[in-house]
Amino acid sequence: MRDTTMLHPEDRAAVLVEALPYIQDYYGQTVVVKYGGNAMINEELKEAVIRDMVLLSLVGVRVVVVHGGGPEISGMLKKIGKESRFVNGLRYTDQETMDIVQMVLCGKVNKDLVTLLARAGGKGMGLAGMDGGLFLAKKLVEADGTEYGCVGDITEVNPAPVTDLLDAGYIPVVSSVAGGLDGEAAYNVNADTAAAKLAIALKAKKLILLTDVRGLLRDPKDDATLIRSLKVSEVPALVKSGVISGGMIPKVECCVEAVRNGVERANIQDGRVKHSVLMELLSDDGVGTMIH
Repeated sequence: MRDTTMLHPEDRAAVLVEALPYIQDYYGQTVVVKYGGNAMINEELKEAVIRDMVLLSLVGVRVVVVHGGGPEISGMLKKIGKESRFVNGLRYTDQETMDIVQMVLCGKVNKDLVTLLARAGGKGMGLAGMDGGLFLAKKLVEADGTEYGCVGDITEVNPAPVTDLLDAGYIPVVSSVAGGLDGEAAYNVNADTAAAKLAIALKAKKLILLTDVRGLLRDPKDDATLIRSLKVSEVPALVKSGVISGGMIPKVECCVEAVRNGVERANIQDGRVKHSVLMELLSDDGVGTMIH
C-alpha cells in the first residue's frame, strides 16, 4: 500500500480499489504473522504493525499473531545480573532463564500487544503456547548431543484455542512457549517454528515472517538482488550454492515446511518497513520473498 498522505482523493480511491480483489481473496481466510525483530522494538514500527493487524481483521481476515521477545528477555536477564548465553544461535535456557522467558513472553510482551490492539480499535486476546495444550514440545537435542536446556522442539499443536478466539472475532496473540511432554513443565520454542506449525494446523492461507532484512538476497550486501518469488523445489540448490545460509536457513525451512503441509504461500519480509504486512497482502507489488 502506498503512502497516501500526499495523494489527491482520486489517487487515494485508486489505492483502495487496488486492494479490493486482495480483500476479497483473503476474506474469511487465516493469515499467521510472526512478529519480532526491530518491528517489535521501534515504537513507530510497532504502531504500524498493530494498525495493519486491526485493519485486516476489520475487513474480514482471520489474523493470528505469534511473537517472540528476545531483546526483552535479554534486557530482563541483564536487570537481574544474569548473562545471556547462546549456543548455535539459540538462547541457552536454564531453569532460571526459563522463568524469565515465561514472565516476559507470556506476561509483559503478550499483554502489551493485546493492549496496543485495543487502543487501535481491535480485539486482541493473549494466549501462552501452553494454554489449552496449544503447543506441546520435547527437549531439543541435536544429533551430536548438543542441547540447550529448556528449549523445546514442538511435536504437537492443538489449534482449538486459537480457532475459538478467531470464531469469536478476536485477534489471537500467541507467545512462543510450549508445554512439556517430557521432563520440564514448559519449554522456550523458536517463534518462527511456532508460527509455521500453527499456520499448518490452522490450514492458513498465508504465513508471514517479519524479520530485519528485505527478504532472501542473492547477495546479502545488495538489496537489489532480492529474490521475490521462490518455489520450494528451488530451495535445495540455493542452500547448496550458499545463497541461503546462516540464520536464513531455519527461516526458509519453516516456510518450506508450511507450504509442503498445505499453507498456500509463505513470506519472509522486512518488518522495518512501515505497513509491510498490508503492502504484501493488499497491493499488486507485495514485498519480501514469497515461497510457494
